Amino acid sequence: MKRPDSHPLEQLVKSLDGAATDMQLVKTPQRLELHQASDGGVLYIDFVSGKNAHRRQFGGGRGQPLARAVGLKKGLNPKVLDATAGLGRDAFVLATLGCKVQLLERSPVIAALLQDGLDRASQDAAVGQIAARMELFAADAILFMRGLKEAYRPDVVYLDPMYPHRKKSALVKKEMRVFRTLVGDDPDAAELLWAARECALARVVVKRPAKAGFLGEAEPSMSIKSPNTRYDVYIKCGLQAVD
Repeated sequence: MKRPDSHPLEQLVKSLDGAATDMQLVKTPQRLELHQASDGGVLYIDFVSGKNAHRRQFGGGRGQPLARAVGLKKGLNPKVLDATAGLGRDAFVLATLGCKVQLLERSPVIAALLQDGLDRASQDAAVGQIAARMELFAADAILFMRGLKEAYRPDVVYLDPMYPHRKKSALVKKEMRVFRTLVGDDPDAAELLWAARECALARVVVKRPAKAGFLGEAEPSMSIKSPNTRYDVYIKCGLQAVD
């Protein structure tokens, strides 16, 4: 299985589509960053501090909705495939709680940012062991899942497809505007769900805005709700306790 390709940064920048020509990857002394000149936005991934540190320390443990949706209980640490890794935040939460998580990201630029974040996290005393439970692949998730042999199939596939633009786009923070400009929407999200349901051994979890319809109009086995988010769970069989 391939890790993110080690393209020179200029080649990664050339992979951006025409709508994102004002973006530039910058390697600072601290980290790899994606800058968007027109918006003044900067995107980078930091698993050590900021939002990820807050969720690691105060996220609510195995009682939080994400953990419940994935099926985490005492003695249950399912193998999770995050097929829409994005900025890696939910994958990091699951790894913090003890899961081994494979992250799939089809944008080579976002994959490079993720790998940079993981590399830095692996050197940190507080989160190094967490980062060791996260494995990144630069791949199209549908093709990746359909190509997995039986022995490598995950217990749980987690999906957080890009939701259509808000009308009040000014409410979206700059880093997310940069992210959305780069990756766009997920027009194949319904196909992604069906591939995930074929791939997962136990369940598929789909993160949705609280008031959104079901992905692909496929009714889940159950839903776990929080104020702004809903986790739709498609259960195939019961999870088994693992070490």
